[in-house]
Amino acid sequence: MDQTGLHIANDADGFTETSGLSFEGLRQYDSEAIAIEIEQCDDALHFLYAEKIVTAATTFLSKFNGTSLYAAKANPHPAVLKLLWKTGMRDFEVASVREVEQIHALLPDATLYFMHPVKSRKAIRTAYALGVRHFAFDSLDELRKIRQETRNAPDLALHLRLSVSQEGAEYPLGNKFGATLIEAPLLLVHARQISEKLGVTFHVGSQCLDVTAYHTALKDIARLLEGAGLSVDMLNVGGGFPVAYPDMPILPLPDYFDGIQQALTEFGFDKLEIFCEPGRALVAQGGAVAVRVEMRRGHSLYLNDGTYGALFDAGQPGWNFPLELYGGGRLGKSDEMALFEFYGPTCDSIDKMSGPFSLPADVAEGDWIIFRSLGAYGYAMQTRFNGFYSETTVAITAETTSD
Repeated sequence: MDQTGLHIANDADGFTETSGLSFEGLRQYDSEAIAIEIEQCDDALHFLYAEKIVTAATTFLSKFNGTSLYAAKANPHPAVLKLLWKTGMRDFEVASVREVEQIHALLPDATLYFMHPVKSRKAIRTAYALGVRHFAFDSLDELRKIRQETRNAPDLALHLRLSVSQEGAEYPLGNKFGATLIEAPLLLVHARQISEKLGVTFHVGSQCLDVTAYHTALKDIARLLEGAGLSVDMLNVGGGFPVAYPDMPILPLPDYFDGIQQALTEFGFDKLEIFCEPGRALVAQGGAVAVRVEMRRGHSLYLNDGTYGALFDAGQPGWNFPLELYGGGRLGKSDEMALFEFYGPTCDSIDKMSGPFSLPADVAEGDWIIFRSLGAYGYAMQTRFNGFYSETTVAITAETTSD
């Protein structure tokens, strides 16, 4: 470490001497404050915390009784993907041909699962040529495309995406994808004829706060298979594993794992090949985003990032995040707090985060607001609208005081 607090990577992998599992290729700092001062970034500044991501990945790899697939859409930064690989993650859920190509190039020995149920023909062909064998579908049309574009390949592992209740989810994912329980038997019969292995998959919705949602979905699937006299080889319980945001109390992840395992045993699925697809739960607490206050008008703060950038979840679903203020060399300013609304930097009036968000009352232009627990769907969802975006991601080596 030099006098500025910046860690200098100096070994063959690009890691620092002081770290164990760390991020490859990122500048590393002792704290967010030091990073803000040295980077002098005019855009938002993305932070990553290796220890938090390693802890979350280890939890899934050691305690979930099945195969955990990292949902790459949550945060596809190369440093994150490489760190997960070093942690032991070998399986990745992808939703586009670009994700297939990125991970195949970066981690050629990874097993990829193309779980988007509607894919272009070129995407199917390319994925299969690159070694992908697991494909999701939710219609006869998609099944036909897979069969045709893989040229009747004999080694396909096909997963029927089912529509299930989204009742326990803070961010429902229903209506767009998923075959109904009525449509499912015919689809499974057709898929069995062209697959080496056959499975079903579902998603209870993002940020699911009700562990019984998995039990309900598995109960419906058991009734479906028993009623139709069908069997499957694989079962994917999807994602939805939550993160503790303000105002969203959650159960510990092992409670979810136990609830899922109990349901699998109860309905006779425990002998199948079992998968899950964590995204948010793996990386949310492993990242944060610092944004600068460009102007204050009363209790409205104008920021250099917004809903077209890393702060989509703060604007559209209106979620709150743990916040800290950095102003002039220290985190936090006055003891008096006030409530604020935020505006992003684009010309669009919907680029707004209503909150209200609690910050020190004397927040001013030039201060930086750190949105914690934003390692998921922050870096991944930013656009280049109006020319506002950030390409700056750094690693923070010291543990943070809050999640």
